[in-house]
Amino acid sequence: MLSPICKENQQELSNYLLSRTQEISSDILVKVSNILDEVRKNGDAACRKYTKQFDGIDIDEFKVSQAEIETAIQACDPAFMDAMEKAKKNITYFHQAQVQQSYLLQKEKGIYLGQRVLPLASVGIYVPGGRAQYPSSVLMNAIPAHVAGVKRIVMVTPPNKEGKIHPNIAFAAKLAGVTDIYKIGGAQAIAALAYGTESIPAVDKIVGPGNIFVAAAKKLVYGKVDIDMIAGPSEILVIADDQANPVYIAADLLSQAEHDPMASPILLATSQTIIDKTNAELKRQSALLPKREIVEQSLKNYGKSILCDSIEECIAFSNAIAPEHLELMIQDPMSVLSLVENAGSVFMGYYTCESIGDYFGGTNHVLPTSGTARFSSALGVDSFIKKSCFLHYTKEALDSYGSYIIKMAQEERLDAHAQAAKVRMEND
Repeated sequence: MLSPICKENQQELSNYLLSRTQEISSDILVKVSNILDEVRKNGDAACRKYTKQFDGIDIDEFKVSQAEIETAIQACDPAFMDAMEKAKKNITYFHQAQVQQSYLLQKEKGIYLGQRVLPLASVGIYVPGGRAQYPSSVLMNAIPAHVAGVKRIVMVTPPNKEGKIHPNIAFAAKLAGVTDIYKIGGAQAIAALAYGTESIPAVDKIVGPGNIFVAAAKKLVYGKVDIDMIAGPSEILVIADDQANPVYIAADLLSQAEHDPMASPILLATSQTIIDKTNAELKRQSALLPKREIVEQSLKNYGKSILCDSIEECIAFSNAIAPEHLELMIQDPMSVLSLVENAGSVFMGYYTCESIGDYFGGTNHVLPTSGTARFSSALGVDSFIKKSCFLHYTKEALDSYGSYIIKMAQEERLDAHAQAAKVRMEND
């Protein structure tokens, strides 16, 4: 079920890496651009038009009232609510350790400089609607923003056929500190967050997953606002030693394969026996899954295995792939963690399934995909802050160092820069 890639065939590996990149077609970009332009010009009227067109709902009031939120929450399963509250504690605990402090440096008498760490003023979180609902993503997006100190955390989500929001989403939003909820989805929701409308004020950054139209909208509004990333299909790469359990390996590969027919389940192992037994398990377990068709497409098109001579060689291939999720299913994962250079999040040992990170462990599940873990990071507190530098020189300090500043400015033929220092040095 996992197609083997010969480790000596670098071209085959390169072709596989290229195949995972999801490009947004020009047709979609044009359609989304038109939606963005109309929302920017016509505000709420355009949002209502597209909500009717795409969701089949006439919306009078986009903002969800507090009464509607409380009514929705009453329908939640108490056991689910308890699990979410415990997950919130773990996610908050992890992200509090990421908080950065401002600093002040006294270089010498008359000179001080430093940096201020400031939260963004407002953030918009996109939460998908439709058949699927992902309250865990609300926690993963909103809690780091709350920990960072963001005052206004807005959530947008498509209404259901009754014009309501899902009870679990409403509870997650309240639990995570979301300040406002709006019933709107699709590219029009991204446009409303980026440009603002009569009833939906603009934000400084937009985060959260969505379909290809949401992704295209985020791509197009970047620059007007910040965004988290353009997420591609999910990926999991398992590195397994000779003692790893094929039942566990197969279960973890399938946990990502069920997301999307384009999801990438990958196994790197030091034993052909482990690969063969995992393939047998994939066949057995996939037959029992409700999303069997999706899983089988993912395995057929993107499921891969590579037989390696050592765990170190496995990690070298993994670094080239830069997976979203990396599982080190080996006896002593901590001994090789330092070798891992490119991975969104690392899950260590035989019992740390990726699902723990998706829901409960505390680490963030919003991760770089499509090889972008080579240069980008998981969503976290850093995603919701900005840094501002400051600098102070006294007259005495400028007199001491002004000649260097003037010389550098003159070499760049920026005489006004040089003059700004000169006039202060010459005028007592």
